[in-house]
Amino acid sequence: MRIVDSILMELDHEAKTTRRVLERVPSDKLAWQPHPKSMSLGKLAMHTAGTPGTIAGFVSAPTFAMSGDFQQPVASSTQEILAAHDASIAKAKEVLNGMDDATALSTWTLTAGGKTMLSMPRIGVVRSIMLNHWYHHRGQLSVYLRELDVPLPSIYGPSADENPFG
Repeated sequence: MRIVDSILMELDHEAKTTRRVLERVPSDKLAWQPHPKSMSLGKLAMHTAGTPGTIAGFVSAPTFAMSGDFQQPVASSTQEILAAHDASIAKAKEVLNGMDDATALSTWTLTAGGKTMLSMPRIGVVRSIMLNHWYHHRGQLSVYLRELDVPLPSIYGPSADENPFG
């Protein structure tokens, strides 16, 4: 079993859960934001949808140079969010499936302005940024949906709106 195989199994499981959350994003509320410093619902949903594929793209090479011109896309519809999610998961699987153990354990470096910002094994980046960062934003998204009175799906057990056990 390769090092990435357990990550791929987790990605499959969590992708289904994330898609259920993204399916609940109302297209008519994409501009809503809970606070002026917060992302809009549409921006957060697109960020959540795209995180696995984006981070997988970053780790597909030994280094990634961050530029200051990164613009987070904003969704125009729930369908666009779901399509972005599906493409993101496909990209993440493609990159991870091509990663042998030596590559997974090799050092990956993030630079900005010619300075090293982060340097760690690729598999650590996959775990901490591709997955944990993704879960963090999915959690934020569930709070946004609750604030909008959108029924929440079960994530890691029953929600106040959905009980897969009963």
